[in-house]
Amino acid sequence: MPTDRPIIVVGCPRSGTTMLQLMLHAHPRIAIPPETRFVLAAYRERQEFGDLRMPENRRALARRIVDRQETRFCDLGLDPEETVERIAAAQGTLGSVLGTIFQQYAARFGKPRWGDKRPAYLHNVDILLRLFPDAQFINIVRDGRDCVASLKEMSWHRKDIYATVAAWARAVDDARRAARKLGSSQWYELRYEDLVADPHGRLRELCAYLGEDYDAAMAEPSTVAQVAVPSFKTWHARTHTPVTTQRVQSWQSRLTAEEIALCEAALGSRLVANGYELSGAMRPAPSDFLRYQWTAAPQRWEPARRSISRAAFRLRRDSDLAHRPASVLAQRTGSDTAADRRVDAG
Repeated sequence: MPTDRPIIVVGCPRSGTTMLQLMLHAHPRIAIPPETRFVLAAYRERQEFGDLRMPENRRALARRIVDRQETRFCDLGLDPEETVERIAAAQGTLGSVLGTIFQQYAARFGKPRWGDKRPAYLHNVDILLRLFPDAQFINIVRDGRDCVASLKEMSWHRKDIYATVAAWARAVDDARRAARKLGSSQWYELRYEDLVADPHGRLRELCAYLGEDYDAAMAEPSTVAQVAVPSFKTWHARTHTPVTTQRVQSWQSRLTAEEIALCEAALGSRLVANGYELSGAMRPAPSDFLRYQWTAAPQRWEPARRSISRAAFRLRRDSDLAHRPASVLAQRTGSDTAADRRVDAG
């Protein structure tokens, strides 16, 4: 029986989420829009609009979405005024309001089923479930070393190898938790490497999970890239070319020996758990691994950071006092004690 359950595509950035979005959009019944920025924002700002059972409140929320450039509503090719009116006439829940926009996008292509794609959704699965309780999630996983290699080349990404490695670890851990919670009826996982090596076979299996018939057009996502990928996203240029295995294991030439060592030391167990072989790279410098751990779990290191801060303060103070006359030292004793208390208090 045909279904209209929402489809949510997630994954670590540079894992192939956009390619998968296009593959799904190429299906004759499914429309997945360019990446938007209004779903999570609307959820976090929902109290500003009051009771959404009131049409005027829904209208205010709709205006917030369609009028702000940062929401990327402008990439959907929809008429803003028509969208506002449809939202005002929608049911009085936030999920219905947001779903109305995606339904409009699907209708633009004459399709009955809609979805959405954004890597950040992987860390907000609970929010998506509150909005769309029957959603079907698809998580695409790519070799963490390839993700790191690709992310570090992006103009919009932080140029911090430690944070980049930590981002893949977090994606894997959050996906594992979501998979345990949702089960096979709402969570499906596939590897980028398997998808590009056998797109027809893997997409057939994916369609079975979605309850859809497979369509061979899905294996040629470049045919819809022009309408589903905004032109300003130059980092998605490869989506306009045929599916290829060319970038599989490209980390071997795109990462330095030190970066490979850090990736395998930090991500080793997660890589193996997802079916990726380790190269047996040298161990990273202890300072590199310590910096990664500091980045990946800053709260764990907070006591150490505070101790280091206190020690550094006292070292500077003692060095300063060692060069002051005795008469000045006597005057400073009380204030130094107070300063010590402030530092010890954090």
